[in-house]
Amino acid sequence: METTNTLKSWPEAAPRLIAVASGRAPADLVIRGGRWVNVQTREVLPGMDVAVAEGRFAAIAPDLSAAIGPGTQVIEAQGRYMLPGLVDGHMHIESGMLTPAEFAAAVIPHGTTTMFTDPHEIANVLGLEGVRMMHDEALMQPVNIFTQMPSCAPSAPGLETTGFEITPKDVAEAMTWPGIVGLGEMMNFPGVIHADPKMLAEIAATQDAGKTVGGHYASPDLGAPFRAYAAGGPADDHEGTCEADAIARVRNGMRAMMRLGSAWYDVERQITAVTEKGLDPRGFILCTDDCHSGTLVNDGHMNRVYRHAVACGADPLVALQMCTINTATHFGLERELGSIAPGRRADLILSPDLRTLPVETVIARGRIVAENGRLLAECPHYDWPDTARRTVRLGKMLSPTDFEIAAPEGANSVTARVIGVVENQAPTRALTAELAVTDGLAQPDPAQDIAQIALVERHRGTGGVVNGFVSGFGYRGRMAMGSTVAHDSHHMIVVGTDRAMMAACANRLGEMGGGISVWKDGAEIASVPLPIAGLMSDAPAAEVADAASRMVAAMADCGCTLNNAYMQHSLLALVVIPEIRISDLGLVDVTRFQLTDLFE
Repeated sequence: METTNTLKSWPEAAPRLIAVASGRAPADLVIRGGRWVNVQTREVLPGMDVAVAEGRFAAIAPDLSAAIGPGTQVIEAQGRYMLPGLVDGHMHIESGMLTPAEFAAAVIPHGTTTMFTDPHEIANVLGLEGVRMMHDEALMQPVNIFTQMPSCAPSAPGLETTGFEITPKDVAEAMTWPGIVGLGEMMNFPGVIHADPKMLAEIAATQDAGKTVGGHYASPDLGAPFRAYAAGGPADDHEGTCEADAIARVRNGMRAMMRLGSAWYDVERQITAVTEKGLDPRGFILCTDDCHSGTLVNDGHMNRVYRHAVACGADPLVALQMCTINTATHFGLERELGSIAPGRRADLILSPDLRTLPVETVIARGRIVAENGRLLAECPHYDWPDTARRTVRLGKMLSPTDFEIAAPEGANSVTARVIGVVENQAPTRALTAELAVTDGLAQPDPAQDIAQIALVERHRGTGGVVNGFVSGFGYRGRMAMGSTVAHDSHHMIVVGTDRAMMAACANRLGEMGGGISVWKDGAEIASVPLPIAGLMSDAPAAEVADAASRMVAAMADCGCTLNNAYMQHSLLALVVIPEIRISDLGLVDVTRFQLTDLFE
C-alpha cells in the first residue's frame, strides 16, 4: 500500500542526520531564529535554528547556517515559538462523522500532527475488516495516525448485540499490522474485574506484542473494583471526571487522560491534581475522545484542549507536555515523536504566542502541511467498498405501532424508569416519572421534559424496536430525531414526542443508508448523510460541519437547549457507562450490569 510522504526509519536516516548535524551536508529544511520550546526539559530557548533532513530533526543549535545549501528550504521564524506538533492521546475518528482522510484534513491546520485512534465504532458495524479499512486510510495520511485495535465489540456481552464481535484471535492478528500501537479502551471493566478469560486473552495478546493496553473504567468506585481493574493491565484511563479519579489512576501507575471533547468537559475538575496538589505532571495526558465536525471546523482540536488546560491554571509548558511528550512516552514512541529533538519526526508548529497558541505554520515530517489555517497537503482517500456503504438493514418499513409502549393492563398511569441526560458529561441518571396512560399506551410528557426513546435494530434486519423514555433534551411539540450513530453497538436511536414522526424518521435513515435526521410537524427539517458504516461521510469536513450545524439548529428549533445535545443523543445506548441506557435487548441498569424493566 502506498503512503503519503513515506518516512525513513531513524536507522535508515541516521547517516544523513549525522552529516547534517556535523555540518558536512546540507539540510532539506532549516528554520532560523526561533524560540525552541523544549518539552524534554520544560524550557524555552531563544535564538535557535532547527535543521531537518529525511523528514526528521537533525539538529537544534544557535547557528546552523552551515546546514544551508543551494537546495535547502529556509523558514525565518522571526522569534516565533517552535513547538512540537500536538498529539491526541485518545480519540475516535468516527465521532467527527468523517473518514480518517477528512479528519486529518480538518485537524492539521490546528496543529495536530499525531493521533492515537480507537476505531471501535466501525468495529461494531463491520468487525475486523472495518478496522483494517480505517487503519489503511490512516497510514495514507501526511501526519501520524496510529490505530488501537478495538477491544470490546460488544462492549458489554449479554446486554447488547453488535453487527460483529471482536475476538482475541482478531486482536492477535491486528497486533501484526504496521499501524497498530496497542489495544483500544477496555470498556468491559466488569469483565476485567472478574477475570473474564476473553478480556484477559485480548490484554495478553497486546502485552505479548509489547504494546499498550487502553483503559476505560467508568465507575466512581475507587476501592476494590478499581484496584482489580488496574491489576488487570490497562495502562491509561480517560473516564475520570474529578480530581480523585485522576489521582487514583496515576498513583496506580496508569496515565490519567483528561478529555475535552465536543461534549466532555473533564479537564478542569482533574487538572487540579497538578495545579493545586502538585503531582508530577508526567502521568497526565490531554485528549479529545469525541469531537464532532462542527467543533473541529469552528473551534479547533488539540489546540483547543491545550488552551483550555492553560485557562484552567496549567503552566503552558506543562500543558504542552501533556499533549506531546507525555503521550509519546506512554505509547513507547518518545524516541520517535513528541519533541523537537534529533532523530524525531520533524513535526513542528510556529506560533507567536505560547498561551493562546495561534497556529501559523504546521510542519509534519519536514514538510509544510498548513499555513494560517489553510491545508497545504493532500489527504488521500481509501476506496471504501459497497460493503462499508450498505450497512443499514431495517428488515421492514416501520410504522407508528412499532413505537407504542403498552402499559400494564388496566393501568391509568405508570411509574416508568427514565434515562436522564447529564449536560456535558457521559454518565446518565436513572430517574423515575409518573406518566399518563391513554388507550392502554404509556405516553411521553413534554411538560415533565420526558420524550420517548426507541432503539431500532439495524445490523441484521430483524425489525426489532425497543422503546423507553428519556429526559433532559427539552423537546416540545411534535418532533423526532434519529441517528445511526449510537455508541457502541450503533443500532439506530430515535428520540421523539410523536410516534408517527419517529417511524418516518427511522425509515428515512434506512433510505439514506445511515446518518442523522430531524423531524418537526410532519416533515424532515435537517439531515446529515453518513453513508460509510452509517457513521462517517467522506465529504470535506466543512460540508459535514455545515450539515451538522443545521442539524443542531433543528434540534434547538424542537426545543432542545443542551450543549452539544447530539453527542448526548449518540451515547444513549452506551451500556458501559452508568447509570441507565437502552439496547436492542431492553433497558440496561449499568450500575448492576443487568437488564431491567421499563415500569416499576
